[in-house]
Amino acid sequence: MLDRKSFADRDTLAAELAEAVASRINEAIERDGIASVAVSGGSTPARFFAVLGKRKDIAWEKVLVTLVDERWVDELSKRSNANLVNTKMLQGPAATARFIPLYSGGEEPDAEALARTTEALKPLPQTFAAVVLGMGNDGHTASFFPGGDALEDALNGEGPVVAIRAPGAGEPRITFTLSRLLATDGLYLHIEGDEKAETLEKALADGPVEDMPVRAVLRAERPMTVYWCP
Repeated sequence: MLDRKSFADRDTLAAELAEAVASRINEAIERDGIASVAVSGGSTPARFFAVLGKRKDIAWEKVLVTLVDERWVDELSKRSNANLVNTKMLQGPAATARFIPLYSGGEEPDAEALARTTEALKPLPQTFAAVVLGMGNDGHTASFFPGGDALEDALNGEGPVVAIRAPGAGEPRITFTLSRLLATDGLYLHIEGDEKAETLEKALADGPVEDMPVRAVLRAERPMTVYWCP
């Protein structure tokens, strides 16, 4: 149930992905009066964020925006995914959307911090309008990292969020669980460059999920669309 779309350049990809996500948002608002989206951080989605945030055909005041995962750092940090979303997407028309961060303060994502984040996430509908994932060259997506100390819980627990630490993750992280991310009207994987295309091919081949956790998403019994460009 994997649909793969390839584009000539990054601007075209950003525009087409924004069109798809905007359509999901508008459908959810028409159906439920509210819509929520979960997006990923890193450098890849910046163009997509900028294009989506400029859409004037979305009732942004009815939209809740959150993150697929987050580094456990303050929102003013350049390492913060929230910082990227706030500066690249939630400007102009999208400034009226409500942003719900995953980072909730404190030195570590301990039990109290996770409880604060879980409470903050309660306004989210049970089903996202859209979830946009990224993928690392090590085969991680969200914060489902190879060698993660809470990978089993992240992939098989109810969540909605778990704290995770892994050799390739840098800071401690917080991530939505797989089951929560799969509860979405539209599921997208946004990757760019030949190296990411090669990583995807490896992930689609046989092999343990623990080695390339993105396989857990790719093997899930639900439709997903890959957006890729060189």
